[in-house]
Amino acid sequence: MNGAKAPFFFNKNLIKFEKNDFMRRTKFYSILVLLMCLTFSVSCRKKGCTDSAASNYNSEAKKDDGSCNYDVSGCMDTLSVNYNPNANIDDGSCVYTPIITVNGSSDTTISVATTWSDPYATAANIDGAVVLVSDVSDVDAGQVGDYTVSYSATNNNGTTTVVRTVHVVINQDTWLGDWSVSDNCGGGTGLALNGSPNVIAGGSGNQILITEFFSGITGSYGTAICQVDGENITIASASDGAPGGLGDIIYEGFGSMNSDGVSFTITFTWQNTTPLTGGSGTCQATYSK
Repeated sequence: MNGAKAPFFFNKNLIKFEKNDFMRRTKFYSILVLLMCLTFSVSCRKKGCTDSAASNYNSEAKKDDGSCNYDVSGCMDTLSVNYNPNANIDDGSCVYTPIITVNGSSDTTISVATTWSDPYATAANIDGAVVLVSDVSDVDAGQVGDYTVSYSATNNNGTTTVVRTVHVVINQDTWLGDWSVSDNCGGGTGLALNGSPNVIAGGSGNQILITEFFSGITGSYGTAICQVDGENITIASASDGAPGGLGDIIYEGFGSMNSDGVSFTITFTWQNTTPLTGGSGTCQATYSK
């Protein structure tokens, strides 16, 4: 009919579905709210150290966070015999072995073929009481090498040992002094070496001068300028008058010092320009103390 309202039909199944859906949703949100409350409650519990034996015990903490610290008494001095790395309260229990003082340098260098004089060492307890020092040395001043001297001192708490290192070396001092020479250099018509020269220091730490280098008709003369580097010696090309004054001797050389510091050998190349009797060649000379 025109203008008439459509008839209303009551759907019981639809109402029932909506009611069940509402109940399911309500139950879900209730569980979600409960879980959130539990989570919030746990996260908000106060954290800290809950061990009453710890130095930082927190009586208000409800959850232990692993931060507990504990007082440990002991010796806290790393130089002591009974140092306790876990101690955080020094209880005055530290004890010590003797304290050794090395006289002079603990790392010493001397020239080979000289005399080694040990400056020794002293020792005392922490209270200043003097303690006897014993030593063991393998130093051989007659041979190049690195050596040690060990010093030891003992008290009721144990033994302390310290070491001095001694380097025995060939240096400028080793080359200095009076030497005797044996050679095959030809005498007056060759490289006329003097049999008893004297070596002195040059203008720098690596220079030496062989004085009275040549043997002349009336005596020794001349100076050879040499460069030294440890055990090695080099003589740059040089010249001087030959014995008799009729020519020149032109020479150069190289060689090395023995490890005992009491002899060295130089290989020379030379030319003697003296008319008729001169010549040239290679020879060796050994210098000894």
